[in-house]
Amino acid sequence: MLQPSPPRKRRGRLARSGAASVALLAVAGYLAVQYVTGGAGAPGCKVASGKDGRTTYEFTPEQAVNAATITAVGTARGLPERAVTIALATALQESTLRNLDYGDKDSLGLFQQRPSWGWGTPEEIMDPAYAAGEFYDHLVKVPDYQELPLTVAAQRVQRSGFPDAYAKHEPDAELLAAALTGRSAATLTCDGRPGSTPRKGPDAVRAALVREFGHAVLEPAGAEVSDGSGAGTGAARSAGATDERTVTVPVTGGAGAGGQRETERRGWQVAHWAVANASSLHIQRVTYAGREWTAGNTDSKWSPAGGEGTKGAERAAGPVRITSGW
Repeated sequence: MLQPSPPRKRRGRLARSGAASVALLAVAGYLAVQYVTGGAGAPGCKVASGKDGRTTYEFTPEQAVNAATITAVGTARGLPERAVTIALATALQESTLRNLDYGDKDSLGLFQQRPSWGWGTPEEIMDPAYAAGEFYDHLVKVPDYQELPLTVAAQRVQRSGFPDAYAKHEPDAELLAAALTGRSAATLTCDGRPGSTPRKGPDAVRAALVREFGHAVLEPAGAEVSDGSGAGTGAARSAGATDERTVTVPVTGGAGAGGQRETERRGWQVAHWAVANASSLHIQRVTYAGREWTAGNTDSKWSPAGGEGTKGAERAAGPVRITSGW
């Protein structure tokens, strides 16, 4: 016997309700993904010109981490900013600053280095710090590389089939190098949204600092770990400490005005490195020279720390404080 019409209408309403629920769940899932990843079309990190702030380059947290690693490896070797610029432009061309596990023939990694050409094992090449070190080892052997056009210097290392391709990345590489070497202060920001990796604390921050800058980054006094209140203990606090902890990185330099400038440049390099690694290391706050960056919003900026002015604080910049949270 045929069913009366009301039940058919109820089934129709139930179907429509179910479809609406599925749609709402899909939207909720999409928004959750956008929050974690920074959103399509919203890379999550930005570097601005230190001159007027009008020239900018936007990039993803993954790219930021790799750019910071390339820079840290170069400066840890005492190489000039020009070397870092050449390395960053090369990685932008070869991999768009992504650690690729594929490429032409057996090319791999940030610089698309080939095991068959003697760059290292696949496992070594896929280590960004190792890959950057190999690039610099070859770059410094190029006579007068600092005086050469960027694309010529890069090509002497890479031996690419597209020797002129590196030149177009020079402006973006210069912006990144100025910020990540610390020459431009408070010019690199990231949303700082946590990725899918497990929550990390100060030990992970310290290990990453040593891996990329070398042990000297924690000298002469060693990095302190505090509970975020500004009072360092000199060692990891007990298990009963708060979840939010701060690694305090000492920044020292030579005497005189030149030494002070180098000290502040070193401080901004470490501070920008921390911001670039915010998503991967779950860094919540970075403070240096009277300015503070805090994770968690798309308008992430360097603001006066504690609402105070920055002029006096910049004259006595002090250590870099990196607070892990999440």
